[in-house]
Order: sequence, then structure tokens, then C-alpha cells
Amino acid sequence: MSEVVLKMQGIIKDFPGVRALNNVNFEARSGELLALMGENGAGKSTLMKVLSGVWPYPTYEGDIYLRGERVRFANTKEAEAAGIGIIYQELNLIPGLSVAENIFLDRQFTDAKGRINWNQTFAETQKLLTELGINDIRPTDLVQNITVGKQQMVEIAKALSLKAEILVLDEPTSALTDKEVKDLFRIIRKLKADGVCMCYISHKMEEIEQIADRIAVLRDGQTIGEVTPIADITLDQIIARMVGRDIKDMFPKVDFTPGEVTLEVNDLSVTNPDMPGSYLVKNASFVARKGEILGISGLMGAGRTELVGGVFGAYPDQTTGEVKLNGQKLEIKSPKDAIEAGIALLTEDRKALGLFLDKSISFNTTISSLETISSKVLGIINTQQERKVVKEYVDQLGVKTPSIDTVIGTLSGGNQQKVILGKWLNSKPDVFILDEPTRGIDIGAKVEIYKLLNELVQQGVTVIMISSELPEVLGMCDRILVMCEGEIVSNFERDDAKKEAIMAYATGSA
Repeated sequence: MSEVVLKMQGIIKDFPGVRALNNVNFEARSGELLALMGENGAGKSTLMKVLSGVWPYPTYEGDIYLRGERVRFANTKEAEAAGIGIIYQELNLIPGLSVAENIFLDRQFTDAKGRINWNQTFAETQKLLTELGINDIRPTDLVQNITVGKQQMVEIAKALSLKAEILVLDEPTSALTDKEVKDLFRIIRKLKADGVCMCYISHKMEEIEQIADRIAVLRDGQTIGEVTPIADITLDQIIARMVGRDIKDMFPKVDFTPGEVTLEVNDLSVTNPDMPGSYLVKNASFVARKGEILGISGLMGAGRTELVGGVFGAYPDQTTGEVKLNGQKLEIKSPKDAIEAGIALLTEDRKALGLFLDKSISFNTTISSLETISSKVLGIINTQQERKVVKEYVDQLGVKTPSIDTVIGTLSGGNQQKVILGKWLNSKPDVFILDEPTRGIDIGAKVEIYKLLNELVQQGVTVIMISSELPEVLGMCDRILVMCEGEIVSNFERDDAKKEAIMAYATGSA
């Protein structure tokens, strides 16, 4: 059994009106990957922020031990100096700087006169990349010109340049392609072999089964059960620890006979502004019916997000084609036009495109449908009605928050997603488009979202769902469109859809 490198004991962390961590205990060892799992808002990221000095002592209670010695960090610099590196879901890199400049930011090598020694900086960067087996990134590459997956590798190299012995990865694969995930796992296995201790936060069970050695589960800010070897626990037992109940049906699809065509899209194309003459979406045509869930599958970069963005008016100067709603041709020149017509879009990037992070839950819930809480005569917001509406959605969707006045940027990612759902539900759309609605969401919350989608289709709403998770698409969708390189290349009915066939079309090999 390897050495215990990290021990967190009796950790308690309070925020105004809520206890985020309540007597959390766990330990992690050298050369292992400890998976930290739990529902959104369970306290996983807060716990890691305590460890990394984001929440310094004494803003929390309890003790942290590194190799048996108690430590109390006053800031992140002290945690880094002690050998703790943390890679957040939102990467912390400067896009306009090179890979080398990001890795050695504020720590560049200098000569006797204090001038930056670029040759040494680039050489040390290349040494780190080579040690990690990363051959397709150069020290001089600008971060803004490399993929998210490669940026993830840069973050790992940066942490290792700080001599990190404990590496925390928070949802590291949420925006990676399958190939990038394989590359990341290769690096993780190498780091384990080198004796690095890793704490890995993820909601993806298939990842945990592949890469984890042991698992710790948090629920409502508490550790549930013992830290357990992954070989000694089943998927159902993990889920039961996370949500406090058994989930009998992961995909509770309700059979419902779709009605007439609600949305009709003909020859929709979206040009690529960076490459004149090329297309992000080319000649896409499809229909979506009342009371059905239409899935859109394909690899990242296939044009799925751009397709629904074109329908929603996100690229008015780049989009051509025809969109009809209930038989009427629409002139959609902006998202505002789409919303007024009865189309809602839950965006893939919730932080940049879906939320006002510095505003309250209440503000974010009603901002897209102010007419539902305003006087029809005077146009003045009825504050009492607003609070009533927001409270109903917070309760219905199970948003974990001390108050509807809480700033939404302080909530966990899953709870932010629930607020966005409430925002669009309040607009009472005829067509509800959801782009990766369960990305970064725990299993319990996923099932609740699936149940909500069933309720919507039973109410006659047309639901279009983009998802990179094939089991989700196969489990919840009535029909599935497959995209490859900007084109719709296949259309499967639910009963005919098979994972292998979808992947064959998505990769262009069918």
C-alpha cells in the first residue's frame, strides 16, 4: 500500500446561510487517482478550494495534513509551494500568450541583468512537454490557437513545473474530444507511475471505472461511507451514495406519439467567417414534431451548435435558409426574434452565453420573459409576482440555494444549469432546444432533467437535444439526426438507432 500523502480531517466550511462542508474526512495516497464524486452542490469543488488555499485558514474549520504534517495555507501561493496543483473546469490560461509564457508566468528564467532568458524558458517548457509525451504542442504556440484538450495539457505541465505532488483535476474532460480524453488518460497513468497523487472530480461513471483507484463520495457536504477501492463498489452503489436513493431507470423515457410538424428547417447554411467560401453548416434540412424529442448527435466540431444557433438567430449575417414554425415562415434576425416567436435555446456554454454571473437567481430566471411578471398596461415589473414565479422554479427544479437573491455565480455548475432551465421554461416555448443540457451534471440531476423533458413533450412542446453522450441520445430521443463536417448525414428512428451505426456516420466512415 502506497504512502498517504494527503489527509483532510473534520473540514467544515460555511457560507452565509448554508454549510457547504460538514465534517469531511478523507485521505489520498501517492501514485493513485482518488475520484471525488457527488451531486452538484455536494461540496466537491469547495473542498478542493480549501485544499488549494482559495479558501484560506481560518475561513474553514478542520485540519489538512501533507505527509503527516499539519498545514494551514493563507493563500494559493503557499499551497503551490507545498506541492498542490489544481486544474479547474474553467482553464486559467492567458490566450494571447505562448505555451511557455503561460507555464512559467511570473517565473521566467532570467540572466544576470534581469532580462528573460527565452532560450532557457523554451527549453524547459519543451522538457516538460517531452516528459509528458506531448508531441503536438510547441513552446511558442499561442494558447488561443490550440484546442481545449491541448490547453488542458498545458495546465498539467504548468502544475508539474511547480513540482506538484498532489494534482487536483476538476471535470477535466467536460469539453474534450474522445481522442483528447485518451491522451489525457495516458498522461494520468504516467503521472500515477511517477508517484503523483491525484484527486479527480467527475460525473462520468465510465471515466471513473477506467482511471480511478479509489472513490470518495460527498453528499450535502459530508463524506458518505468509506473511501472505497473502485474494484469493491458497483455503479449502483456509487449512485446510491451520491443521491441517497436507488435510481431504477437511468433514462425514464415515456412513449408518446408525436403530433404535427412544429419546426421546419430548409437548406440552412452557416458560413465560416474565418474561412471565406467554407461552411460551418451546409444545406441542413429537417423537421421536428410536436411532442417529440429530436436528438442531434455527432463529434465535436461537426456543426451541431452552429446549426441550432443558425435557427435561433445567433449568426444573422452568416445564415441562409428557411425556418418555419407551425407552418409560418420566420424572419429571425436575432435571438430576440426567436424568443418572441416561441423558440428557446439552452446554450452549451452556460457561463459565457446563458447567464449574468454577477446577478441574482431571480434576475437570471426572468430576464428573457419579463412580460410574465410585468403589468400589461404600464410595463412595470411586479416584484411580488417575480419572486413567486422564481420561487416556484427553484422548488420545482431543486435548485440548492439559500435564497433566490443569491448571486448565481456563487452556485455550483449544476445548480446554474437548473436556473437556466427555469429561465427558458418561464418563456413557455413551443420549441425548446437544449445544447449539452447534462454536461457537468450529476446523475441524480440528469434523471430529473430527463423527467422534465418527458413532461414537456407530454405538454406538446417540441424538444431538440444536442448531446455528446450516446447512451443519453439513444435512451431519450424519438429520432436522431447525425451530423458530420457541417452536414446532416443520417436520420434514425428510435427503434433503428444503434451506437455503432451512429458513430459510423458521425466519423464519415459509413
